[in-house]
Amino acid sequence: MISQIFILSSKGDHLIYKDCILTAGFLCDLMSGLHFIHARQGGLYWVASTKTNPSPFTIIEFLNRLAALTKDYCGSLSEKSVRMNFALIYELLDEMVDFGYIQTTSTDILKNFIQTEAVSSKPFSLFDLSNVGLFGAETQQSKVAPSVAASRPIMSSRGEQGGKNEIFVDVIERLSVVIGSKGVLMKADIHGEIKIKCFLPSCSEMRIGLNEELSIGKSQLKGYSSAVRVDECRFHQAVKLDEFDTFRILKVCPSQGEQTVMQYQLCDELPCAPPFQLFPSVEKDYVNRSVNLSMVLIFLKLRCDLPPKSTALNVSITVPVPKGSTSMSQELSSPDQTAELQPKNKALLWEIPRFPGGAQLSALFKVDVPGLSSASLLEVGPVSMSFELPKQTCTGLQIRFLRLSPTQTGLSQRWVRYVTHSDSYTIRI
Repeated sequence: MISQIFILSSKGDHLIYKDCILTAGFLCDLMSGLHFIHARQGGLYWVASTKTNPSPFTIIEFLNRLAALTKDYCGSLSEKSVRMNFALIYELLDEMVDFGYIQTTSTDILKNFIQTEAVSSKPFSLFDLSNVGLFGAETQQSKVAPSVAASRPIMSSRGEQGGKNEIFVDVIERLSVVIGSKGVLMKADIHGEIKIKCFLPSCSEMRIGLNEELSIGKSQLKGYSSAVRVDECRFHQAVKLDEFDTFRILKVCPSQGEQTVMQYQLCDELPCAPPFQLFPSVEKDYVNRSVNLSMVLIFLKLRCDLPPKSTALNVSITVPVPKGSTSMSQELSSPDQTAELQPKNKALLWEIPRFPGGAQLSALFKVDVPGLSSASLLEVGPVSMSFELPKQTCTGLQIRFLRLSPTQTGLSQRWVRYVTHSDSYTIRI
């Protein structure tokens, strides 16, 4: 039984608050014996409190579904969209929870009762390709399927759609890598998922064809060909797998909104070369020996090992520096790069908005550190990177085809997109 539901901003401000059990004839001491359970989605905290002892996994699943439904109905998941659609979210909560008991989290059921229209934070345009990403996440990628279309609210059940019949399939992979000081790959993990977001008014079944040579576990490797392999995978309960073992086809009946149909992972292996190689150099230099004013010279040469036609976006390199660093000057190899010293974090940040495959960029940082000792040089590193690789999957997983049945009347568009994010990319120096 849920007592209260909160949606909090990243700073802890109340955006949404609903008391599920407090009514005109029922008062209690709300703060005695309360248990709080939360999930973090879209930079917001989704919190539930309870006085009973329910399964925490049930509450966490409910909070994740609430976040997903908010994203479906509001179009995007952010503090701004929650503030603009507070009436819609309260209406959702009224239908989902009754006197503390969960009633439903089904999009198909809820859309028959929700009357409030969503307020979009930006006008919808299929021609606006300036902000693209995963169902509304803003990035600098361009010339791909328009995510602004995927970030609009799901269709109303009252016939006032005004949008195109579309379905989006995203193959998303998150890469965790540790590279040693000599450039040797020490650890590599890949966590991936296939997400769909459906704007079709009706679709009895969708068939998603994956790589025919996809192998699950080392025992299924076929010969010595360059097969696509994952260690394990999990499927949504609605996915039918009768054709998966033989033909690698997933069958699902999609409902309007977003859902994850498959999750997979590959551990301790990277089928392709690491996307970035770093060649660092760290030295100590004196500005004025008489007053023991010294600096650290950090030279970084970064190479992008993606194919020549590929591009990495939003590349960010963070380098820890010795404590006591006061200022920094830099020499960057191109004008679109930026760098800054962050004394509070004891690190320098080097940002590259676009990094073409096969290119090599360099930077020289001169960090002033009063009273620098030789031992302080050990505080430099390891380097951590974050980036986004559009149109890339490290495992090689691909969508062969996407078929709908029965065939949709009128024009229906199907978008398939691939993206790899850095989950943790560490380079020791």
